[in-house]
Amino acid sequence: MTHAGIPELPAALWRNPEPKRSYDVVIVGAGGHGLATAHYLAKNHGITNVAVLERGWLAGGNMARNTTIIRSNYLWDESAAIYEHALRLWEGLEDDLGMPILFDQRGVLNLAHSLQDVREGVRRVEANVLNGVDAQWLTPDEVREVCPIVNTSPDLRYPVLGATYQPRAGIAKHDYVAWGFARRADAAGVDLIQDCEVTGFTTDGDRVTGVSTSRGDIAAGKVALCAAGHTSVLADQLGLRLPLQSHPLQALVSELLEPVHPTVVMSNAVHVYVSQAHKGELVMGAGVDSYNGYGQRGAFHIIERQMAAAVELFPVFARAHLLRTWGGIVDVSPDASPIVGLTPYAGLYLNCGWGTGGFKATPGVGWCMAHTIAHDEPHPHNAPFTLERFTTGALIDEHGAAAVAH
Repeated sequence: MTHAGIPELPAALWRNPEPKRSYDVVIVGAGGHGLATAHYLAKNHGITNVAVLERGWLAGGNMARNTTIIRSNYLWDESAAIYEHALRLWEGLEDDLGMPILFDQRGVLNLAHSLQDVREGVRRVEANVLNGVDAQWLTPDEVREVCPIVNTSPDLRYPVLGATYQPRAGIAKHDYVAWGFARRADAAGVDLIQDCEVTGFTTDGDRVTGVSTSRGDIAAGKVALCAAGHTSVLADQLGLRLPLQSHPLQALVSELLEPVHPTVVMSNAVHVYVSQAHKGELVMGAGVDSYNGYGQRGAFHIIERQMAAAVELFPVFARAHLLRTWGGIVDVSPDASPIVGLTPYAGLYLNCGWGTGGFKATPGVGWCMAHTIAHDEPHPHNAPFTLERFTTGALIDEHGAAAVAH
């Protein structure tokens, strides 16, 4: 049986083994990034003596709490390269995982509401084209052709003056993505260990040699931190201060509706983005809550502003009912770009700082992290995203360059 075109999955997709006392590689965090790293360690490098540790349930953190937008139209060369690498992997991921992920390349519109928005949008389109990323600049009439339900009236508080458009962008079913990576990693011999909280690290001088967990000590040749908003908390246990701030990021969905929204629409000025899920809910979100915190929930005033912005852009949804809200914990770096690579500790690797851009990067960063761990040196796509850039000044400033929840 299927529901709304969504295939039914087998009941058991992976084992639930007891942790062994040692592994070649331990990955902390069984979200999309941790699972993808394990998959590509096995597939690309033949490394299968791997454990992925999750303090809760598999993919129960940000992987299950995002809005599933996938795109690669980032401004800077370094960002465009790693996200485009990810997008190309997304395009073949269903075959790679042998599992439906409902990747729907319906395109993404980033609306412009001011002359400054227009200048920045055109600049980004031209930068994308130079980097081989599909991107177009659309007039308001062309925006209506792509998404007829967007309000392009000149009488709006923030009239639509145009938009960037990436046709290859889209959405996917986040749970299926996580389960697909988990199933492949498990089949390769990787141990996926749930209810196993990392409480500390074992070291030998400046080398990390394992982790302490709620289920005992585990020795490891290499340890990779893929714990999103809690990565800085883990690193603090080693005295390694990371330039990260953790914020709640909330989103919400409406009741089920007939298919009426053909693409993904994002607006920085009005501050909302809206897509329609495969089952029919409207999926909406905005930027991070301004305060630091680890709560998986959001503030009511943010929800109120999101709803006002959504109704302004989409009057057709004025009578839609809000069904539920949720929150994730995002880790934001000073330049709004990730930190992926080596650390001052030998045998310890970082994958953090993705802010609101983590889901779309999932296969790409998994591929690059696997290479970094296997070879003890960065892949070319994550080489620019070093921890050292915050002392050398070689920042990759994506603040505002890629719209609302970049």
